[in-house]
Amino acid sequence: MTIATPYYLIDEKKLLRNLQIIQQVRQLSGAKSVLALKCFSTWSVFDLMKQYMDGTTSSSLYEARLGHEKFGKETHAYCVGYSQEDILAVTEFADKIIFNSVSQLDRYYDVVKSAKLGLRVNPGISHSHFDLADPARKHSRLGVVDKQVLAQQLHRLSGLMFHYNCENDDVDTFSKQLDFIGEYYGDMLKQLQWVSLGGGLYFTKEGYPIETFSKKLADFAKEFDVQVYLEPGESAITGCAELVTSVVDLVHNEMDIAIVDASVEGHMLDLLIYSLSAKIDESDTGKYQYMVAGRSCLAGDVFGTYHFQDKLQIGSEIRFADAAGYTMVKKNWFNGLKMPAIAVRRLDDTVEVIRRFSYADFLNSLS
Repeated sequence: MTIATPYYLIDEKKLLRNLQIIQQVRQLSGAKSVLALKCFSTWSVFDLMKQYMDGTTSSSLYEARLGHEKFGKETHAYCVGYSQEDILAVTEFADKIIFNSVSQLDRYYDVVKSAKLGLRVNPGISHSHFDLADPARKHSRLGVVDKQVLAQQLHRLSGLMFHYNCENDDVDTFSKQLDFIGEYYGDMLKQLQWVSLGGGLYFTKEGYPIETFSKKLADFAKEFDVQVYLEPGESAITGCAELVTSVVDLVHNEMDIAIVDASVEGHMLDLLIYSLSAKIDESDTGKYQYMVAGRSCLAGDVFGTYHFQDKLQIGSEIRFADAAGYTMVKKNWFNGLKMPAIAVRRLDDTVEVIRRFSYADFLNSLS
């Protein structure tokens, strides 16, 4: 099938590899995994994902509703700041409602007290390569810091959420962190039913010691008699999608520059936010070097500089790898550029175009 570029292509076979690891962790450790919709909300592959995961977790009412309607199973509702309208809506379907602060819990307790409630805790430790994504950064608003204040709320709660990692692929660091959580908050956990360790744990990385990781989780759950939850986002979908583009122009300004029919700011915004280059599967030993740039008016709309085996031509296809996490959920209409279609290569290798976007979508996204 020929699909007009640009488009995101999700490969279910590559997705399945991650899901099977998630299932293995569940079998070995007893820890449940709920998909972090803030990272990936493309529900056209939820039928596959829900066979291996226990539900979804959210950052807003709309995400929580999407998880409930399209994924099913457990629906965890978390938000940094709920409005009263949000709370009234989310109580209709959420299995767990997690507050970011004691003040929000106080404000809405009478409305939600019949539900299973949780509080996010800021343990003051974290693992992040970026200050922007560090939940324990100075003056962080994410979670309850004061242990005494937290202890006074335990009678209202069934669990706690700790989310303090970003792309942590080191099992030793994870183990030390978990030891700290157990030592500092273990007395509280023994009074509760569940604990979420959040996301940002890259346990589906090639070569990651799954058995060591799982044993640590199992021992923690047993020691404190709690159901452990993980909230994989990137770990669930890493390496399973591409942004497929075509070269629309070739220019030269001290180096060769290929302009493609997509945009970093519009279609892979996380790369711009964190000053990262897009990944491509081409060998970096090719003799033809090009800067590959997007076609928005932003001067810094650059995917990266790469070496290709062959000279690029107008119409040459360039595929940017690892384009699932924080891409489709952040894509936008900057410059009114054509929105990439969404396609899925199913397990039987058939390719299904799930959604094409048009001028009408652009028009209706505005006023």
